[in-house]
Amino acid sequence: MNVSDVLTPALLERLRSRAAGYDRDNRFFAEDLEDLRSAGYLALFTPADAGGAGFTIPQVVRSQRLLATAAPATALAINMHQVWCGVAHLLALRGDHSLDFILDDAAGGELYAFGISEPGNSAVLFDSNTTAQPLGNGSYAFTGTKIFTSLSPAWTRLGIFGRDDSAPEEPRLIFGFAPRGTAGITVSDDWNTMGMRASQSCTTVLDHAVLEAGQLVRSTPVGPHGDAFVFGIFALFETLLSAVYTGIGDRAVELAVEAAQQRTTAAGSGGAQDPHTRWKVADAAIRMDGIHPQLEAMARDLEEGADHGNLWFPRLSSLKYRATETARSVVETAVRVAGGRSYSRGAELERLYRDVLAGMFHPSSEDSVHASVANAWLGPVTDG
Repeated sequence: MNVSDVLTPALLERLRSRAAGYDRDNRFFAEDLEDLRSAGYLALFTPADAGGAGFTIPQVVRSQRLLATAAPATALAINMHQVWCGVAHLLALRGDHSLDFILDDAAGGELYAFGISEPGNSAVLFDSNTTAQPLGNGSYAFTGTKIFTSLSPAWTRLGIFGRDDSAPEEPRLIFGFAPRGTAGITVSDDWNTMGMRASQSCTTVLDHAVLEAGQLVRSTPVGPHGDAFVFGIFALFETLLSAVYTGIGDRAVELAVEAAQQRTTAAGSGGAQDPHTRWKVADAAIRMDGIHPQLEAMARDLEEGADHGNLWFPRLSSLKYRATETARSVVETAVRVAGGRSYSRGAELERLYRDVLAGMFHPSSEDSVHASVANAWLGPVTDG
């Protein structure tokens, strides 16, 4: 099965036709979700013999790139489901089948969401502001606030984590999955943003939300470590996120070409003949050409188990930073090519310009990327 067998031209056109309306109305992409579920898109990583597409990481990266050219907010939200499925796939490749149930669930139509981000938690996966209180029978009660919870109206399984300080000398981070309807989980109706509006990434409040022992999947130390589960989350998040924003950049180049071909100069010649316009379109295409091989290589290295050692984290965060920043600059170039029409509300480039700005808010941040790469090249900062 190929990417085009799932994301057919007809399906992509349906998704593209709805994107402006979702954005205008600040509405969840419910119809897109049903179309994607029917097409088997939720089970891309699930092996074929388990009812899925049996895709590799490079194939899912290509799928997310393509989906984002049609409906960026839909792609960004679905990304969170694909991250969890990708972690299960990555672990299985390394012989760890503890998360195979996620792949089975995905084939059965379950939708996994990402309840990880927290206000003020710059450590992201290595610490948590949410408390995880042990209840003495293997279960935990989680209390805290999660932000940017994409798929809020529709998720059926929410991945969460919190900090267990019951042994103060050795605090632990506890990860698990909460079914929708779990007592103590409240989804706020507070998503009203500049862009990526259809993702409906609302705030989620945990108030003594209890997960039983069988719903917990990992316990890790607080602080940096090499746990394969946490590495998988970071690796799939950064790579698939980069795919989405690369897709936005790809679409911006297409729209720049269309705009150039439709415009006429003051002299009456076609805009595509104007040397300044030609330079801008070429420059945008050149910038995107630089992202494609890096994204594809990272996806291939993850699938094939390449050994980047301590450089994995800086390389993954660098990919995310370069992909999101390049996409932003390319969208801006496309806006310049299209001219004033792209400034009108409802124009596709106007929406892409707002959507692409969300890239700067996802981990890894600009500051953390540069700190990570500086540490890789220069070593950590020392006192004195």
